[in-house]
Amino acid sequence: MNRCRALAPLLAAVLLLSGCSSAARDEADPAPWRPRPGTAWQWQLDGRVDPRVDVPVYDIDGFENRASDVARLHRDGRRVICYVNAGAWESFRPDRGDFPASVLGRPNGWKGERWLDIRRLDVLRPLLAARFDMCRRKGFDAVEPDLLDGYLNRTGFPLTARHQLAFNRMIARLAHDRGLSVGLKNDLPQIPRLVDDFDFAVNEECAQYGECAALTPFVKAGKAVLHVEYAVPNEEFCDGTRRLGLSSMRKKLDLDVWRRPC
Repeated sequence: MNRCRALAPLLAAVLLLSGCSSAARDEADPAPWRPRPGTAWQWQLDGRVDPRVDVPVYDIDGFENRASDVARLHRDGRRVICYVNAGAWESFRPDRGDFPASVLGRPNGWKGERWLDIRRLDVLRPLLAARFDMCRRKGFDAVEPDLLDGYLNRTGFPLTARHQLAFNRMIARLAHDRGLSVGLKNDLPQIPRLVDDFDFAVNEECAQYGECAALTPFVKAGKAVLHVEYAVPNEEFCDGTRRLGLSSMRKKLDLDVWRRPC
């Protein structure tokens, strides 16, 4: 776990290129952690994390897990990503009362969730900053902000690609200002304009919809694409996504411990 930190500072750039990514975040290193293409990972959003999966990267719920859970994963040599919802309000979160009714839109299909008016950067910036502060306090290495593609959905607001671009870049700045890496969740049409702002990508079901090639700008930039399918069997997508350099696995829709990696 401490091998990367023990090396001389002059080797920092070499370490970043070589993918030495198993150690906990080094506060003295200003460069963001970037998982390399092909990095194996676990995505568990259902309850507190089960730390027994032997992979170098975990993506877990920021509210449901404690600083001690993150510290346990770090002791085991893992990097840890903090899942938070950035594009929708959730009735079951402790900060639900902080969101004014004026920014709450249509339900998004998940129980207790409603789309947010991402045009209101003035309102949402401090609320999301507080969530990212929580991730930092708990010791996470990175953030996975969910629902960064509201403009492609029926939100109840007249959102445009321009609104989404401004919102997503605000999200990236909030993470980087706190020393956290940040992943672009879905939003495939804007990848060419956002690949430089984000440190990795998280994608759901690009194989099912024939969209995986759109994620290759991240791979070409040396940044991982953390990818899952829910309905498509591994034998139908793994060969293709492996050739593209994606970090692919199949998961159940509730994102519990079960996984079937490529």
